[in-house]
Amino acid sequence: MENFNLWEFLGITVFLFGAGAFLMGQALAETWRHIGWSLPYGLMLAAANHFLDAALFTRAWGSYAHFILDFIIILLITILSYRLTLARKMVRQYPWIYEQAGPLSWRKK
Repeated sequence: MENFNLWEFLGITVFLFGAGAFLMGQALAETWRHIGWSLPYGLMLAAANHFLDAALFTRAWGSYAHFILDFIIILLITILSYRLTLARKMVRQYPWIYEQAGPLSWRKK
């Protein structure tokens, strides 16, 4: 990856689009959608991230390695948010059946 700047990566990908990925994971879990929906939505978010990187910081449009890294980071944040929200939702909605088994999971009582 040419001209990789850590501060630009953290600011745009992790904080700005990471917040969007976190909200996307929450929305998928709150509406009982399958985690597989994070793939097309994550691709769209990564494409917007790639566009903003290229437009603001004069990156090359053909930088696929940077796009793939952005997509992986966005997917990881989405999956983490999805599991956090789903675990909280299962325990809150079905307290007579499930109890919290950590921040990302639940178990039967």
